[in-house]
Amino acid sequence: MPPRPPGPPPAPADGWRAAAVALLNLSGLGLGYVLLRRWIGAAVCWAATIVLLLVALPADADGVSGTALVAYAVLLVLAAVHGAVVGLRTRLVWPGRAPLAALLGLVLLAVPVGGGVLYDRAHDEAIQQMLLDRLDKADQLVADAGERPFSSAESSYRSALHTYSGLVADHPDSRAAGKVSDRMTTFYETVGAAYDKKQYCDAIPALKYLRKVPDTLPKKQLGSLVTWPDDRLATSLYECGASDLTSDGSAWAGQFGDLLATFPESDQAGKVEPAVGSAVTKAAKGVHGSDPCTAVDRLKGLSSQIGSLSGAKAQDALDADASRADRSASTGGYACGVDQYKDGDFDSAMTTLNDFVDANKHDKNAARAKKIVIAAEIAKTTPAAGKHLPTTASGGSISVTVENDSPDEITVLYTGPVTGSFTLKACGSCRSYSLSDTLVDFKPCSSGKNYPKRTISLPAGTTYFLHKPKGDSVSTPGSDTAKLRSGYIYTECAYVTQGFGTSSG
Repeated sequence: MPPRPPGPPPAPADGWRAAAVALLNLSGLGLGYVLLRRWIGAAVCWAATIVLLLVALPADADGVSGTALVAYAVLLVLAAVHGAVVGLRTRLVWPGRAPLAALLGLVLLAVPVGGGVLYDRAHDEAIQQMLLDRLDKADQLVADAGERPFSSAESSYRSALHTYSGLVADHPDSRAAGKVSDRMTTFYETVGAAYDKKQYCDAIPALKYLRKVPDTLPKKQLGSLVTWPDDRLATSLYECGASDLTSDGSAWAGQFGDLLATFPESDQAGKVEPAVGSAVTKAAKGVHGSDPCTAVDRLKGLSSQIGSLSGAKAQDALDADASRADRSASTGGYACGVDQYKDGDFDSAMTTLNDFVDANKHDKNAARAKKIVIAAEIAKTTPAAGKHLPTTASGGSISVTVENDSPDEITVLYTGPVTGSFTLKACGSCRSYSLSDTLVDFKPCSSGKNYPKRTISLPAGTTYFLHKPKGDSVSTPGSDTAKLRSGYIYTECAYVTQGFGTSSG
């Protein structure tokens, strides 16, 4: 075969041509390779640009990864260098003059530069929209949370507040951050909505939460909202506490305590002592009502709870209220004990009235309280003895002698038309009787023996006696019911039987 014709000789080296090819390839369009008829190189540039466009468009908030950008930039640089090397001695298809081609390459550099600028703007807008979407989601969280009680909605409020604070701190120049101040007004009104509904107890935790919001957001973002919860919280603490106090609850002291500690100079704090004083007066009147024991318990609770309050301007007045409640509870113990006695709760009546006497020895009711305690103790063994409330009457026309035929010192209690008690010394020569003694010709307190004794005068009627060994908590007291009539002399005999405790005859 004949030899192939030789290729065209290389063109003289031309720096302008090399620069033109390099600039045309830097545009990302591969035009330097096109003018050199290097189609493979052009195809590589086109493919790289198309891939980048597919990755970058449409612009979103995440943008293009740095790896992709670096890889594309490296490819363009390599294409420019390679194009410059090849174009140094290779003629261009067009234009004929290399400087014109270089100028065209320089102009076409505006394509990637302009594209980058436009992309940056689109990317920035995508970020703005993403932040606005984040703001809208936080707004929706607040709106949804407003339909639920604060206790179940608090986590949603915290999440929304975290979003608001993040927008301000991380994107202060964004459009979303610029809207946060307006959103906080809605936030405060939604969280504190229970106050506007006069649900004061429910409003307290929500308003306390709002007072902590300035720890999360700059105060300049909140403006007057910084102090927005204060007066509302003070009012809620007072109204919630006052309502509980009026309904005889026990939680009011906590609410009033918070109010006095947090807002000691507020008008609401000034209302605390009058409310407490009124509650004490109401409870004191209840002592003379149908349920005196409940009133006494209420007064004791008030005294203790008032004592826990501190920091008020009217501290002296509060201390006086506590003392008044304590005194009323103490003196009201008489009415409570009488009520317990009438209800047949003799153990409680004894405890209550003994406490009353110990604390009020000079009270006008102390003497009768002692009589009621005696009757209550007898009634525990003989319930009929508790059907009537003892009086302070004493004496009578019928002589009753009580003798002690037992080796124990005994206390004799009696109640009926009159009520009283006394103690008889032990009989040193006496013994306890066995069960068999009581079955065969049993005659305690027999004649001819000098027993410890005491004679009392009682009115006619039924008198209930109780004999019990003094200080002996094991033996069972003995009881006797005597129907006394005028013209007779009566004798009571106290003795002890083994296995059955103290008995009377």
